[in-house]
Amino acid sequence: MGAVTTPTTPSRPAAAPSSHRWWQASPPANLAAVAREVARRTPAKVVARRRRGKEWHPVTATQLAAEIAQLAKGFVAAGVQPGDRVAIMSRTRYEWMVVDVALWTAGAIPVAVYDSSSAPQLEWILEDSGAVGVVVEGRDGVAMVEQIASRLPDLVHRWSIDDADGATSLDSLVTRAATVEDAELDRRREALTRDDVATLIYTSGTTGRPKGCELTHDNLLREAELAVGRLPELFDGEDACCLFFLPMAHVLGRLMEVAFLLDGTTVGHSDPGRVTLDLATLRPTFTVAVPRIFERIYDGAQRKATKDGKGRIFDAATATAIRWSKAREAGRVGPILAAQHAVFDRLVYAKIRELFGGRVRYVVSGGAPLGERLGHYFHGIGVTVLEGYGLTETTGAATVNTAAEMRIGSVGRPLPTYDARVDAKGELLVRGRHVFRGYWHNPGATADVLDSDGWFRTGDLARIDEDGYVHITGRVKEIIVTDSGKNVSPAPLEDVIRSHRLVSQAVVVGDARPAIGVLITLDEEAVTEWLRDQGRPEAPVAELVDDPALRAELQRAVDDANATVSHAERIARFGILPVELTEEGGHITPTMKLRRGAVTSQFADQIDALYRRG
Repeated sequence: MGAVTTPTTPSRPAAAPSSHRWWQASPPANLAAVAREVARRTPAKVVARRRRGKEWHPVTATQLAAEIAQLAKGFVAAGVQPGDRVAIMSRTRYEWMVVDVALWTAGAIPVAVYDSSSAPQLEWILEDSGAVGVVVEGRDGVAMVEQIASRLPDLVHRWSIDDADGATSLDSLVTRAATVEDAELDRRREALTRDDVATLIYTSGTTGRPKGCELTHDNLLREAELAVGRLPELFDGEDACCLFFLPMAHVLGRLMEVAFLLDGTTVGHSDPGRVTLDLATLRPTFTVAVPRIFERIYDGAQRKATKDGKGRIFDAATATAIRWSKAREAGRVGPILAAQHAVFDRLVYAKIRELFGGRVRYVVSGGAPLGERLGHYFHGIGVTVLEGYGLTETTGAATVNTAAEMRIGSVGRPLPTYDARVDAKGELLVRGRHVFRGYWHNPGATADVLDSDGWFRTGDLARIDEDGYVHITGRVKEIIVTDSGKNVSPAPLEDVIRSHRLVSQAVVVGDARPAIGVLITLDEEAVTEWLRDQGRPEAPVAELVDDPALRAELQRAVDDANATVSHAERIARFGILPVELTEEGGHITPTMKLRRGAVTSQFADQIDALYRRG
């Protein structure tokens, strides 16, 4: 594995939660036991709020446990056997959680599928997992399954969360619950152990076909117990409530689902298309998001301020928030800065906090690096982003910043009982009971990343500072090597450029080229407002790729990025793509990760032209 260049971070004992939790004294035997135990201990506790129309309806622990048991009986009555794989493909909603836990209760293994998956992607996951059934939502989901079902001999059952022709609705399934005795559910629950596979989550596949990660009941329970214990700022308090809108197929979605169930924390489910509305009506105390959400909130607030003629005030407020956050982190907030911060809090920051519903003070961020600038900005306005790091293979978070131990710009320290180190090539390795046990039916791929001592190769480049905080610096497979042999990590450059209000995405290129370049895509709404500010008529992005004024504006973003790296790593040229990068186009994953190979392949001509111009 090579010499270790950074000392291994020592394992630390789990921090004691600020209040006693039932599972400390009586650890649940498996995931199927959790909801029933919470209902027994706190039957009237509101553990979820379910949106119907514009109203949020409370769901008590007793009600949730009853719904889970009835649906689990329905699955048993339909013929689902212990160990069967059953896929779930749906947007984030209350029913996703109920189906998930009901399948555990029936002894089955849920297989998570992103609701944005194409028919070929769904077919691969159903085929590879050997799923006997699939739960989808709506007519589109049923129609997609109909397209591929004839090629999937193992697929016997098709269920729909909603009433839809061609599939049995979950409500119809529940009507069969009376044919199954309580004792059968008890038998299936008791047969499950912590070492059993709880779920298959397929990697989002930035390269090659997705692989199914086997996560055990122990993986998810241990990780959830740590999350609740290490983040009391989220889970403590009778009014703790989360609006959750990340895909439930993502490992962070599953981890947080288990944490909510374990702790009885109230959760409401939403999706990115209506999250702003739901934040205002649910008014959660915390939420969970990916960095792109924060970029959009900042960009939207900046555009609105500029449109209202308050652009200079917004920019001054932004600079003050960042300065205040850095000074606060260093313990040196002077009286003048404190006074400026207080003024902007009334004029600007409070309005931005209202975009989160008014009560949010902490947000958990994962999936990709947020960037130091935005981290300080949101901390400065009173919405602290607790940035963490993890992969599907590490059952979500391997490191996390907490309110008590936070270093903005890092992804925090390793969770208690995790070890982390950086090898001679700069790759981050982690070890702990939370690391997955392998890829489904793929021992070769497992051996490539998991050694006999339990060290998992993350594929990410990192450094660990003197205080044990981990800083992600790029991806091993994404390192760009110029024709002079210079190694350049693209992610830090892209983060800076993407922070510009006109930029949607940035893709650094330059492999085997004489210099580093970047392809930029534009935020159409921001560009429209920029043209208006310039006194110019609206124009499609495709007509602006060579616009001198626009290129001069974007050059400033490139200059800001270049200021952060050495001369050899600087961006020498850039091009503007006439289209946006989308999941539908194969450019990004459902979790907003860049499919770099797909982008560079599809836009090879534009890259060649970039260097011809240079």
